[in-house]
Amino acid sequence: MNKLSNIDIDRIIEMAWEDRTTFDAIKFQFGLGEQEVISLMRKEMKLKSFKLWRKRVQGRKTKHSKLREFESGRFKCTRQRQISNNSISKR
Repeated sequence: MNKLSNIDIDRIIEMAWEDRTTFDAIKFQFGLGEQEVISLMRKEMKLKSFKLWRKRVQGRKTKHSKLREFESGRFKCTRQRQISNNSISKR
């Protein structure tokens, strides 16, 4: 595993928690494979948080690009234009 900064570690943990961010995206950006991400999460998180994450991620289609129903592109919320700065703008 490369020497990662605290900012990189925080971002990897954030990406790992996100449902739609695949392990392939983490590998592309940080060079860490799925097993390395799991090891990092185990090392950096409290045991209970790690177990909750593993239970949630295990077998989840959106975390594994080969299991996804769509090949390319990104998920886009139908209301994305209306959302700005984490609040829904007035209609």
